[in-house]
Amino acid sequence: MKTESLNIVWLKRDIRTQDHEPLLRAEREEIPYRIIYLFEPSIIEYPDTSPRHLQFIYHSILTLNKTLSPFNRQIEVFYGEASDVFEHLKFHFDIKKIFSYQESGNRITWERDKIISVFCKNWDIQWIQSQRDGIIRGIKNRTDWNKHWHKVMHRPIIQNNYSISELNPLEHPFTLPEKLINNLEEYSILFQPPGEQNAWRYLKSFAAQRGFKYQKNISKPLESRTSCSRLSPYLAWGNLSVKQAFQFIGAHPNGKQNDRAFSAMLTRLHWHCHFIQKFEVECDYETVCINRGYELLIHSKNERFIEAWKTGTTGYPLVDACMRAVIQTGWINFRMRAMLVSFLTLNLDQDWREGTYHLAQQFLDYEPGIHYPQFQMQAGTTGINTVRLYNPVKNSQEYCPDGVFIKKWVPELSNVPLEHIHEPWKMTTMEQAFCDVIIGDDYPKPIVELKESAKLARDKIWGHKKHPAVQAEKKRLLNTHVNRINNELQEKRNSRT
Repeated sequence: MKTESLNIVWLKRDIRTQDHEPLLRAEREEIPYRIIYLFEPSIIEYPDTSPRHLQFIYHSILTLNKTLSPFNRQIEVFYGEASDVFEHLKFHFDIKKIFSYQESGNRITWERDKIISVFCKNWDIQWIQSQRDGIIRGIKNRTDWNKHWHKVMHRPIIQNNYSISELNPLEHPFTLPEKLINNLEEYSILFQPPGEQNAWRYLKSFAAQRGFKYQKNISKPLESRTSCSRLSPYLAWGNLSVKQAFQFIGAHPNGKQNDRAFSAMLTRLHWHCHFIQKFEVECDYETVCINRGYELLIHSKNERFIEAWKTGTTGYPLVDACMRAVIQTGWINFRMRAMLVSFLTLNLDQDWREGTYHLAQQFLDYEPGIHYPQFQMQAGTTGINTVRLYNPVKNSQEYCPDGVFIKKWVPELSNVPLEHIHEPWKMTTMEQAFCDVIIGDDYPKPIVELKESAKLARDKIWGHKKHPAVQAEKKRLLNTHVNRINNELQEKRNSRT
């Protein structure tokens, strides 16, 4: 039975207390509000979700509750589908408004939100959704989007203040199952620590010193772990807004002496949102080739290849080290991510869909709008972008010349001398014995031959670019994603002359 009027703030990928428009709007209302987070079974069971994502969210909520506790507020957690939870809340309260950010997720979250939208209309509930990071949900093209994004990035940071709530914690039947709680409470010390305070700690340390060699080390698997911003998990789950990061780095006094590094970081914040916005235009990128013409390519599924790739046992040290590192820590740098995808889809000739969910589960910073377009770019299925085939031996020699990263994550090779660390299979039997590693027993032989597999990939992918279906799709994609942006940039140049 309804007893009181109530507003709801529904947190999704925005677990923070500052620069938060839905919380600001709720505070300005004259009726009380509750803050909720939903652990939805359908999303938990979806193949892109992994325990590390849920753990990061859960521990972010716990730290946020400590910040909110002086105001007698907390994020109230529910385990249930959104439609069931809101149905329950509607039965017990006279819900006036729901405040949230637009969620730029995959199709399952989009369909869920459409259901809630209908629910709100049926019960005369106002659902007020704020734009997230300058991303506009559901648009069909990106005309003027760059201009819009920069305008959003320069708006004042929202300074959230909180009133003291008179509400008691809500009792409800949507409590977290004990098994799930036990899982959520675990959190590997190898993962980045979650929460708003930790997000700011990483942001400040990047601007204070870590980011000075950002460009120099961005492609190196070892050094990038320090010199990259490492903000991606905090941006993905909303411990930090892109606007907060953009303005903090852009205004930091160290930017004068490190202009190239800081400017490169600001550019990547733009690209972060750029790819999410592309995904908003066509969220089918999760399951369908960006260029539909590449659906005609035939791949012979090889379970042995896929399993070796997933477990870091391909016989190529840098590939294996990167996969094992991301499995253990949830993060590797961009170039190594691209190399993993390239190796799976080009050298091993496997369909890109065989690897998307596996890496989504490993990335602590998993962001659907970035993950799927980027995965397809590296797989060569866009028909627009240059197809890049990353040679794992060449990349190993260039970006891991001392072999330290390899030996850390592939300890079987810890005794291999530097001259053989990139291609250990070239050691003689005696050299292998001296190193206490037998290639083929202690560490696998290369799963494919590089030059041969690369040639086959080039012939297959490059050759298919000429297919009429690919060319027709290319025109459509250029019109949707490129030509409109070029026209916008030209208009901006004209306005300056």
